[in-house]
Amino acid sequence: MKIGVFEFAIDQSADPAVLAKRAEELGFASFWVPEHPIIPLKTSSPYPGSADGIIPDAYGRILDPFVALAHVSGATKTIQLGTGICLIPERNPLLLAKEVATLDRLSGGRFLFGIGAGWLKEETEIMGGDFAHRWTQTKEAIMAMKELWTKDESSYQGKYVNFPAVRSFPKPHQKPHPPIFMGGTAKNVFQRVVEWGNGWMPVRGSLEKIKEGRATLNHLAEKAGRDPKSIQVLAFGWPGAYRNRDEINELAKAGVDHCTIWLTQSDTPDAVKEVEQLAKAVLA
Repeated sequence: MKIGVFEFAIDQSADPAVLAKRAEELGFASFWVPEHPIIPLKTSSPYPGSADGIIPDAYGRILDPFVALAHVSGATKTIQLGTGICLIPERNPLLLAKEVATLDRLSGGRFLFGIGAGWLKEETEIMGGDFAHRWTQTKEAIMAMKELWTKDESSYQGKYVNFPAVRSFPKPHQKPHPPIFMGGTAKNVFQRVVEWGNGWMPVRGSLEKIKEGRATLNHLAEKAGRDPKSIQVLAFGWPGAYRNRDEINELAKAGVDHCTIWLTQSDTPDAVKEVEQLAKAVLA
């Protein structure tokens, strides 16, 4: 099983290139960063990561993921580079297709496209998304990007994404495109993964839920005539999770192909030391 690290990269964090380079040297498989372009001052959506629903101040200080990962790419050679996650309804799909393709090409095919539709209504709407129909919008954006990535001349006609025949280059290094990992535990996530994704990214999921999710994906894939092995499960860690070998082994037994560990010291002088300690604890 592959093991990666996730840096909640903000303006006060350690240089992500420094952490990723050390993670690569130690044998970690991937390096991930988040996305939130803005945090509105007045919100109605509760933050799902805490009991009180209050959004932490750090969420308004997050670095742009594609600029951060491009920076990491130039300092590393083999470690995979992931968005955990990219908020699709908040981005123009034609521009995003070019950013993804450029990063994947310049990194030599190392990009992992972790995506989601978002949970913060006001942020989505300010950035131009339709919150109530954000997954429909996300699907259209991804389908349009696949056209742009795989054809010399492409067009798309949908409700949210609509453009005439265009040329868009470069094309991604990975063929037909970088793998698309879908975050979330919404009831339709498994059908979406089977229909137009490459993997599922459960966050804060129990081992039992992950096992059930893997079984559901296998069943739906077979029903759709798709090889279940073509779909990966990537357990996306949260602070405190997956920090010893026993937990990692249990994830593998649950059908997980790849997991990430959330770095908790990246805004302290101990950032590199944490990566080194984790390597001793989880890498075989």
